[in-house]
Amino acid sequence: MSNLFANLKGDKVIWAVAGLLAIFSFLPVYSASSNLAYLHGDGSTSGYLVMHFFHLLLGFCVLFAVHKIPYHYFRGISILLLPVVIVLLIFTIAQGTTIEGSYASRWIQIPVLNVSFQSSTLAAVVLMVYVARYLSKITERTVTFKETILPLWLPVFAVLVLILPANFSTTAIIFAMTLVLMFLGGYPIKYLAAIVGVGIVMLSIFILTAKAFPGLLPNRVDTWSSRIETFFDDEEGQEQYQVERAKTAIARGGIAGMGIGKSVQRNFLPQSSSDFIYAIIVEEMGLVGGFAVMLAYLLLLFRIVIVATKANTVFGKLVVMGVGLPVVFQALINMGVAVELFPVTGQTLPLVSSGGTSIWMTCIALGIILSVSAKREEIKESENKEIDGEEENPLDILSEAI
Repeated sequence: MSNLFANLKGDKVIWAVAGLLAIFSFLPVYSASSNLAYLHGDGSTSGYLVMHFFHLLLGFCVLFAVHKIPYHYFRGISILLLPVVIVLLIFTIAQGTTIEGSYASRWIQIPVLNVSFQSSTLAAVVLMVYVARYLSKITERTVTFKETILPLWLPVFAVLVLILPANFSTTAIIFAMTLVLMFLGGYPIKYLAAIVGVGIVMLSIFILTAKAFPGLLPNRVDTWSSRIETFFDDEEGQEQYQVERAKTAIARGGIAGMGIGKSVQRNFLPQSSSDFIYAIIVEEMGLVGGFAVMLAYLLLLFRIVIVATKANTVFGKLVVMGVGLPVVFQALINMGVAVELFPVTGQTLPLVSSGGTSIWMTCIALGIILSVSAKREEIKESENKEIDGEEENPLDILSEAI
């Protein structure tokens, strides 16, 4: 065990937060998956717990492997993977899965393993690394908007356009995080404003096209509209039903909660183990448990900023913020949906909700961050050795003279 911990490089607080969230996740997942067990199984939640364990096990194996890769390699890896991601997104759209009448082709089935994979989450990580790579190249010179169209904005909008038909919330998050990363990377604000305008126009054209030709994307735009209208008007609907059940769960939780495994609303929330798992946490563990989970993600955000600040290269700083901020932002959105601060988005709680793809991509993002942190530690150790060597040199000379 000591050898294992000795091989864990990088920020120890990030390792600790990730590990604690993963261990903690077994409690709400085991409890919240009971409704799925009765609806789609024999009533036993053991299978869901075992599946969650293997998702986490594979995720942390990936995290360990990624954090051992020198982070500057990710510059080239992002270039190689970006075309692969685009092909995967095209294939995901082409296979056209329909769920309850809504066009929601978000997953592809991996042969042999027989598991579902959400390609948009991989696209998000690869795209943020790619954008960080490009920004690090232009950070010391003035660029024009024209010269950034092909190498920067074409890949960004290609990915966004391919994700949009099936997943508006993920598209919006990626676009927002890309703009934040651009701002942090020193990209001219006037160009960012122009891009926001272009994005609004393209989204409007997409919605008008979908309304004019409803056969292209059955019910998808209507689903977005329904969620937004329900959020503002409190209209009855599936999304409002879930939100009301989530708020009921939170209200029942009180300060200390009803106790582990004693949730009632898990039986009425269709996505209790994924999208609305935070409501189940508060119901069973109260505001104490809810605030503890929130503080864990805020601590993770704090350490991400520290790692980015201490990174020894511009690319290191940008890639940490690029892959780290979306993890925390997604967590805050998940918690916000449960208390009706945001419309229903379908975003999971990183490392806590059930679902393999979300766990794996979060682990890849954390692995990249830890790789940057490990490099900083390596440089610091090297500098300390040099200082120690310089201090010992006079003594060595004196001993040799004696």
